[in-house]
Amino acid sequence: QGYTSFWNDCISSGLRGCMLIELALRGRLQLEACGMRRKSLLTRKVICKSDAPTGDVLLDEALKHVKETQPPETVQNWIELLSGETWNPLKLHYQLRNVRERLAKNLVEKGVLTTEKQNFLLFDMTTHPLTNNNIKQRLIKKVQEAVLDKWVNDPHRMDRRLLALIYLAHASDVLENAFAPLLDEQYDLATKRVRQLLDLDPEVECLKANTNEVLWAVVAAFTK
Repeated sequence: QGYTSFWNDCISSGLRGCMLIELALRGRLQLEACGMRRKSLLTRKVICKSDAPTGDVLLDEALKHVKETQPPETVQNWIELLSGETWNPLKLHYQLRNVRERLAKNLVEKGVLTTEKQNFLLFDMTTHPLTNNNIKQRLIKKVQEAVLDKWVNDPHRMDRRLLALIYLAHASDVLENAFAPLLDEQYDLATKRVRQLLDLDPEVECLKANTNEVLWAVVAAFTK
């Protein structure tokens, strides 16, 4: 349809969570050391590991904010600050503006979306309908397979970006869309396995080998 639901206000924070995880997976961000007292994921601060440009304007903008902020902030605070959800007027400049529109324009340039005007009662709105449905269907199939045919029952054996996508699509209230075409039996199994992921304790998972602590901190922020 070319636009996100007017009633869904979860997408903004979900997108910011995606950015923090992507920056961590690209080796730009990490959490401070947990120390002798084993601080929890949500109390540990995010620090800049490398300020090398990523080549993505939005990611670089978020990275610049994290790098230049002293004292550092937690993952939870960064999700709120980058979304503009702060009562502190001195911190409003951290908000990443027009993120959905900028992402949509990026997808227009890649030939995935197009741009058109639609009339909504009293006003015209720019929308970005899908032109390349194959890409969307491939992504939906990937998410479905991750919790059905290719289910491994261990988040640490899953592709990290796919794992993050499942968590954040759920937090953004859009995961249901990917499961809507499934048969009843498949749907029940998929939602049961997503529930298994949601029931995991990020504090326990982040202690396992080769984990990404920022990923689990973002998960903790959305599932706490």
